[in-house]
Amino acid sequence: MQKITLCLVLFTLSFSVQLINAQDTIPNMNKQKIESLKKLKAQVQDDEKAFLKSEVEAINEKLEKGEISQDQAQFQKEEAAKKRALNIENRIAIIDNKIELLERNEDGYNENGEKKKKQIEITISDEDGDDGFLGIITKGEDKPKKYDRRTSNFPVFAIGFNNAIIEGEKLDDSPYKLGGSGFVEIGYAWKTRILNNSNFLRLKYGFSFQWNKLNIKNNQYLVNNNGVISLEPFPNAASVIKFRMTNLVFPVHLEFGPSKRIDKHSYYRYSTKRQINFGIGFYGGFNIQSMQKLKYRDSNGNRAKDKLKGGYNTSNLIYGPSAYIAIGGAALYFKYDLNPIFKNQPVNQNNISLGLRFDMD
Repeated sequence: MQKITLCLVLFTLSFSVQLINAQDTIPNMNKQKIESLKKLKAQVQDDEKAFLKSEVEAINEKLEKGEISQDQAQFQKEEAAKKRALNIENRIAIIDNKIELLERNEDGYNENGEKKKKQIEITISDEDGDDGFLGIITKGEDKPKKYDRRTSNFPVFAIGFNNAIIEGEKLDDSPYKLGGSGFVEIGYAWKTRILNNSNFLRLKYGFSFQWNKLNIKNNQYLVNNNGVISLEPFPNAASVIKFRMTNLVFPVHLEFGPSKRIDKHSYYRYSTKRQINFGIGFYGGFNIQSMQKLKYRDSNGNRAKDKLKGGYNTSNLIYGPSAYIAIGGAALYFKYDLNPIFKNQPVNQNNISLGLRFDMD
């Protein structure tokens, strides 16, 4: 009986100590939040000053370009200063109220006296594309926008038909299927406005991975005979025989065409949405991998699949012209490899592609 009583006493003491520690933890956590909010009050002033500085710089640029008069500039600066001063006053008042709420509420409640809810929001880009890398930012970021942003960046995707121009032959006589051969291109691009006060000319540049595929007709496959690449009958009935080249290239285009200027309160942007634009340029890069893929039935009637990599004497350097005509971010896209697919051959074959390109800006 004494042992049971002793255990109960020890359990009660232990539980009491844990409860006391828990109660001590609650105010400590609230104190940390309160200290953070007090520091935020200073940050509020710095943020509003940064916004005001950005707005004044934008007004000065408008003044220098003759878009507004000296009196208009002075009036806009005074209005901007009044607005930021009121913002500081209101935001600090809100923070003071949050501090008072935290002082009255235990941990587990937010500054508004409500139960905490976890919420993460992610968006592809803000409406002006000013923030983020690869077009991904956390929603709700608030910082001054640059008055004139001359360079933008965005992912690029292209897909379409692929084939080869063979020396001395018509495209209709190609040993590669016109419908079954295709290309895919994925990359990232930057676009810079060339002129100061016009968006008619832009320089577009970046990098891309290209996959050029050739589906071979008539149950033939590529064979390397002492450095000469030729097509020969495949010994088994094949359902798929295709040759694929993977390239890393660096395209550069000169883009030209109309755009629309969009003026905001403290910045402006040019938009090419729903506008017809043209691009012409050049690309250069490297062949990363060459592979022939075969699907067939062996002599026993079993399904078989081979991936034959390398050994096709392909060109290491990839280069050629490319062009497109676009409406907004969608374009009809053309590219042609000046380098032969297989080097040092009696007859040259050059890759040609036509498809759709999407600039996801």
